[in-house]
Amino acid sequence: MKIKHLFFDLDRTLWDFETNAYETLKELYEEHALRQKGISDVDVFIDVYKMHNEHLWELYRNSKIEKDVLRFSRFKLTLQDFSIDDDQLANELGDQYIQKCPLKTHVFPYTYEVLDYLKVKYHLHIITNGFEEVQYVKLEQSNLLHYFEQIVTSEQVGVKKPNPEIFRYALMKAFCNPDESMMIGDDLPVDIIGAKAMGMHQVYFNPEKIVHQESIDFEISCLSQLQEIL
Repeated sequence: MKIKHLFFDLDRTLWDFETNAYETLKELYEEHALRQKGISDVDVFIDVYKMHNEHLWELYRNSKIEKDVLRFSRFKLTLQDFSIDDDQLANELGDQYIQKCPLKTHVFPYTYEVLDYLKVKYHLHIITNGFEEVQYVKLEQSNLLHYFEQIVTSEQVGVKKPNPEIFRYALMKAFCNPDESMMIGDDLPVDIIGAKAMGMHQVYFNPEKIVHQESIDFEISCLSQLQEIL
């Protein structure tokens, strides 16, 4: 196995999406006085939001809705579940979430140590389904951007992982072949199975140790384990 290029997912692989999103949503809950509007528990508010967000992201990933619909609807539907019908508030929450969340800087344990280790041995790249304008902000604010040579977003390519075209485009941009490349990500069907179908090596980052039946090259629960593989 002669790996030369490593392709990382960003959200939930390097950038700690859950922690950063939780902090942002808690701030929005307080700033907009949502308790006084009838949402008595911030954690319930966040759980309801996450339910709608995950469903809408699945629709977005399958090109069934546009990103503007996703950004607005996840808050509109959440508010409606608490009997709040306020499109202006939903729009404000949607806009402010996109402004605030990418500025958060929580990353997974050992992110910087592992990237420092890998940077001297491999070419590092990003492949992400996240919105292009916010992914660059996340990378810059978290001091991650300088590690990566190519940043490939689904909006650049016009398709989202696991569509083979985004992997093909990333390989072309990096001037490399699938058999000398490895994808590292947290989403089994999107990152890992998608990369495997392209003939790339794969590392499934599975910190929750989710049970599955897929046959993959490597599986880790902590980023530090990459140093044992690479």
